Amino acid sequence: MANIDIAAVKTYLMGLQDRICDALEVHDGTGKFVADNWQRAAGGGGTSRVLANGAVIEKGGVNFSHVMGAAMPASATASRPELAGRSFQAMGVSLVIHPHNPYVPTSHANVRFFVAEKEGEDPVWWFGGGYDLTPYYGNEDDCRHWHQTARDACSPFGEDLYPRLKQWCDDYFFLPHRGEARGVGGLFFDDLNSPDFATAFAIMRSVGDSYMAAYGPIIERRKAAPFGERERDFQLHRRGRYVEFNLVYDRGTLFGLQTGGRTESILMSLPAEVRWGYNWQPEPGSAEARLTEEFLPIRDWLI
Repeated sequence: MANIDIAAVKTYLMGLQDRICDALEVHDGTGKFVADNWQRAAGGGGTSRVLANGAVIEKGGVNFSHVMGAAMPASATASRPELAGRSFQAMGVSLVIHPHNPYVPTSHANVRFFVAEKEGEDPVWWFGGGYDLTPYYGNEDDCRHWHQTARDACSPFGEDLYPRLKQWCDDYFFLPHRGEARGVGGLFFDDLNSPDFATAFAIMRSVGDSYMAAYGPIIERRKAAPFGERERDFQLHRRGRYVEFNLVYDRGTLFGLQTGGRTESILMSLPAEVRWGYNWQPEPGSAEARLTEEFLPIRDWLI
């Protein structure tokens, strides 16, 4: 295990949480993240930082966690039987930002590291993460900037990395019961443990370090856009799709709940306000309908 530097990963992740919170506070202008340090009875803990009712951010959370356990949950070993009987450590930074203004997209990011160990055997380890954008009123310039930043983060590691991680993101952040994507995608990866620890760690850092470069300019462009009750109502209904994905499909949410994680931190990703209307649909041909007609269908944003 000499080539796996767990301490370096933890130091990076804690610093990333600090840097992202500092940057988001600047973009918000008035709001401040409140830190909540916690410990987990089953082992480990973390720091949840939440900004609520800021000038720009209605609810945003940036979590750092480092948890451990004596055994993997059944949901993990069912798909990866080689993990059965192993203890584990999992650490990462996970965040979701829900702005007030419907013209500012919601964004999500996470980067994480996992080690599963068993006496007498080599550890099984991997990195995962990515980020994705969930607009309400789509803007092509924003989508191109988001994906260009994602491609730039991947380019030092080969021209094939961005299209692979984009496709993975498009496939993962999809709601089968709605038949639509959650947003306009970005990057997603899991089980990354090649070609070696140093390279995999560098890919994870490049993704984490590029998040604010992707999201910050979009906040600045859209945060002062005027909006009314119609736009707010549409935003709250579309947030319902976000909630559905997180509670039904999201692997991180399910893993946290199944391993006795801290519920408040796991569900921090949910918006403060959301709305479901029976048989609700935007008016055909409206500005609201453009989201599902033009922005959510999978496409190449860089051509």
